[in-house]
Amino acid sequence: MTLEQEFHGPNLGYVLDLYEQYQKAPDTLDEATRSFFEGWRPAELSGTDLRALIGTINLAQAIRSRGYLNAMLDPLGTPAIGDPSLTLEFHHLREEDLLGLPASIVNISAAPGEDAELIGSALQAIETLRSIYSKKIGYDYGHIRNPEERDWLYRTAESGGFRSPQAAFDETKLLGRLTQVEAFELFLHRLFPGKTRFSIEGLDMLIPILDEIIGSATQARIGAIFIGMAHRGRLNVLAHVLDKPYDQILAEFRDPKGRATTWDEFGWTGDVKYHMGAYKTFTQDQKNDPVVHMPANPSHLEHIDPVIEGMARAANTKVDAPGAPQYFPNAAMPILIHGDASFPGQGIVSETLNMSRLPGYSTSGSLHIIANNQLGFTATESESRSTLHASDLAKGFEMPVLHVNADDPLACLEAARTAFAYRQKFQKDFVINLIGYRRYGHNEGDEPRFTQPLMYKKVDGHPTVRELWALKLEAEDLLEAGKADEMLQAALKSLQEINDKLDVEGSLKEPFPQAPPRGAAQKVRTEIPFQMLKKLNRSLWQFPERFHLNPKLEKAVEKRRQISESPETAEIDWALAEELAFASILEDGISIRLTGEDTARGTFSQRHAVFHDVETDQVYIPMQS
Repeated sequence: MTLEQEFHGPNLGYVLDLYEQYQKAPDTLDEATRSFFEGWRPAELSGTDLRALIGTINLAQAIRSRGYLNAMLDPLGTPAIGDPSLTLEFHHLREEDLLGLPASIVNISAAPGEDAELIGSALQAIETLRSIYSKKIGYDYGHIRNPEERDWLYRTAESGGFRSPQAAFDETKLLGRLTQVEAFELFLHRLFPGKTRFSIEGLDMLIPILDEIIGSATQARIGAIFIGMAHRGRLNVLAHVLDKPYDQILAEFRDPKGRATTWDEFGWTGDVKYHMGAYKTFTQDQKNDPVVHMPANPSHLEHIDPVIEGMARAANTKVDAPGAPQYFPNAAMPILIHGDASFPGQGIVSETLNMSRLPGYSTSGSLHIIANNQLGFTATESESRSTLHASDLAKGFEMPVLHVNADDPLACLEAARTAFAYRQKFQKDFVINLIGYRRYGHNEGDEPRFTQPLMYKKVDGHPTVRELWALKLEAEDLLEAGKADEMLQAALKSLQEINDKLDVEGSLKEPFPQAPPRGAAQKVRTEIPFQMLKKLNRSLWQFPERFHLNPKLEKAVEKRRQISESPETAEIDWALAEELAFASILEDGISIRLTGEDTARGTFSQRHAVFHDVETDQVYIPMQS
């Protein structure tokens, strides 16, 4: 058995530290450890500089856990923060030391079709690790405690399973998608200058990332995909992910008087275009076809997070029969797209993350994408949060994080595939921190150069991701020179033709909203026959045989039982009235979901919806019976 087969990663470094201590001062170790080392003579140690061996192992571990601190994550070129532990000097190493050690001690995983043994020396292995962990994608996994998850994440990163998607997608097709994204924003900017739209420009790869995730979800037969997102990029997601027609979006920009996109005497009915939602199926089979749904949301953007999670939880839950609800894992998938300032800045985000693994709230894992343009409204990152990355909040909930440069399409696609694969395997949340920039201000009428003049000098001269990808394809002889510009002009021309033929009223397909009639709620009949109330009351206070009720509750339960026998003199308190109301709704075949800290029993113990057997802790819920 080789040394790395016996121990690997930080364990190997720890064992070698102990072994060095054993060689120098065996009496300082306990008897069991001394006994182990007396018979432990790995072949690799013979003639090996133990100091260099330990340093190399610790360096490899540092690169795996903190290599993202050296990654080139900012498209605008901000240098990486770095970390001393990622250097040879920190571990008292020289290149010659690593050249004299075998690559096997680094324990690197081989990419599909490659042989790890072809990496000859430890120096080559370390450089390979740097090429993985410190390029344009940052693997932030060091906080994951679960060994199986951590091992899967690191091996996935090193094996290249999601890093080389060239064989799985058409490079020119991706260029076409990026052309659609950019042309749409350019056209709106020219046609409606200064009109607020919260453009996606600088984070264009969000659309291909969503394409990748939704495509994988439909192949995995996930029936419903719910998207909750911020303003930025919303119109582009509506147009290109949910297939909202261009003419309808253009018509909404015209703001015709009296429609739901304006605030008139019917303003309560509608909202601005970058709050709106959409619904998409892939075929006409409404029953069995996957559904993608992005509901409308208010300006307090992160408030959509628990709504989306609730929708996914409901879609995962079967409640069409008596008894407890049945949870079906992975029938639905939530995707939450956050702003980089709001993710650490709004408390509702942490509250939602906290519920991700609670039994009554989990949704088989959510995918989070931080649309990170490195600015809030006018505030920089250092003015907005106390953490290094916008995503660091998620580390407290042990969610894996991938930081990715939004100008690197291959890195972005790897992030999407890794996130979805992890979510499918472990049924837990995953975070993609998509780091880009914004082409204009907070909105298109804002002047960002008032507060970030140097940043916007860089933005003004920075090519779009479409232009960068086109240059890469041209350099690899995969695209003719000038073809990318032809594709862009063709897309702009198509949009112009749609606009030239635009019938504003005809393109606004949503019906004109009408107010409900006055007094409608007062006309609804809610009374329940007396005999039904008696029947419901009896059923609420029947317990299984051999169920040991808490003695302190027996008197209250018996009192409520007797109400059915002498209702004329009974006193019905608020808690019993509430339970009878719930029971009557259930009797009509309508399911009820109650959640929260004091739903199992009332805050002041005045109501008990859930009873615990005092001897077995078995739970009994009368309303499910």
